Amino acid sequence: MRISLLLRPLHTHFRTFLLPIPPPATARHRSMAHAAASATDPITPSNTRVGWIGTGVMGQSMCGHLLKAGYTLTIFTRTQSKAQSLLDMGARWAPTPSSVASQSDVVFSIVGYPSDVRHVMLHPTTGALSGLNPNGTLVDMTTSDPSLAVEIHSAAAAKSCSSIDAPVSGGDVGARNGTLTIFTGGEEETVDRLRPLFSLLGKVNYMGGPGKGQFCKLANQITIASTMVGLIEGLIYAHKAGLNLGLYLDAISKGAAGSKSLDLYGGRILNRDFRPGFFVNHFVKDLGICLKECQSMGLALPGLALAQQLYVSLKAHGEGDLGTQALVLALERMNNLSLESVEKKA
Repeated sequence: MRISLLLRPLHTHFRTFLLPIPPPATARHRSMAHAAASATDPITPSNTRVGWIGTGVMGQSMCGHLLKAGYTLTIFTRTQSKAQSLLDMGARWAPTPSSVASQSDVVFSIVGYPSDVRHVMLHPTTGALSGLNPNGTLVDMTTSDPSLAVEIHSAAAAKSCSSIDAPVSGGDVGARNGTLTIFTGGEEETVDRLRPLFSLLGKVNYMGGPGKGQFCKLANQITIASTMVGLIEGLIYAHKAGLNLGLYLDAISKGAAGSKSLDLYGGRILNRDFRPGFFVNHFVKDLGICLKECQSMGLALPGLALAQQLYVSLKAHGEGDLGTQALVLALERMNNLSLESVEKKA
């Protein structure tokens, strides 16, 4: 037997020392290689595939900016027909958040409630993280619980992925114009790397580690809530004093009472335009999260509590799908008057 082994062709003795030729890469291997390369290369339309979950009032315009910049965009929303304009622009449709992520290097989401965020991001079979390749990045732009942002960040890290919480302020106008204010939390180097994408949507602000973007957005909502109450109470008072409300708003906008809320919503209030730039339902959700956080922090913020109750009263009257400027309706009911009748007479 030893003699027969020695008589074998020479190349058979070396065969065991040769490395096997690997099989052709599968589609998944190729996408993983793509993601790994994009983790270090600058983000450009040619090397970064973008996914988007949620194409409502805000998401629709934001997706449009990415498409116009030349990015490959795969989208998912609960009602496909509502995303038809984006599909007509060249976006691709995916049936689940997981499917979106499997075709993307960076996945954005902007949905309604923390429960929605948890479902589209962390569901074990259909959530985005379940389909995301290593080195992929999740970016949640929903206003949500800071603790959930930390949880998503930890889950992503366990899969060798990144996660950024990046809620926004600026409403539908800011989304359309690409002038949103973006509050980000997570690793600063990841935020810096995503700047080419963020710059198409607005101005990015780095606030700190995971969850800090959400904390900043909640503080922003507290400020807006009291500002909106003040804006509408001023209108009610000016009306009762017999002032021309158009002249009144123009006058105060030039002084210390001027604000972004006045600029965005003053005219809409006078025109009885209650179409949502931001839904009452979602604002009630945001303020509720703020109050919950205040309880855990041991904070008393009575202005926040008052504003939340006023907005809850709009929901009780079936006005939750109106824009936040509809707060005027609650103040009108409390005072048994209507600014609409005054403007019609004028």
